[in-house]
Amino acid sequence: MRHANRGRKLNMKTQHRHAVLRDLATALFRHEQISTTLPKAKELKRFAERLVTLGKKGTLAARRQAAAILRDNEVVQKLFGPLATRYKTRRGGYTRVLKAGFRYGDAAAMAFIELVDRDRAAKGAADRARTKKAAEEAAKAEASAAA
Repeated sequence: MRHANRGRKLNMKTQHRHAVLRDLATALFRHEQISTTLPKAKELKRFAERLVTLGKKGTLAARRQAAAILRDNEVVQKLFGPLATRYKTRRGGYTRVLKAGFRYGDAAAMAFIELVDRDRAAKGAADRARTKKAAEEAAKAEASAAA
């Protein structure tokens, strides 16, 4: 019997499951909306809400706990900066899971998970910046080759 055993196993071993949740949480805080399977999204909701609560505490110990989990200083700074101030007055419910149909290959239930009151410009901002920088470098190289 599974009395008092919370959480989903997601058909993974413990270390793999923790790594997947860590990576999904990092992506969620970076892009503020991601797409994944429904069970992973539901489990990520529990995981991410605990991290936002750590961000709201703002103590050094909380920052170190979050850094040990996320392992990305840029995301930790975002969690303890803009996200902590955004959710300062909210008492939980920082994420939202939206069902998104079924995946074509294996008919797995898909879902979007997003931060409530998210910054719509954050999704894909890093990708846009990277492609813009690459285009500028290509233009420079083309200009120098033509000269």
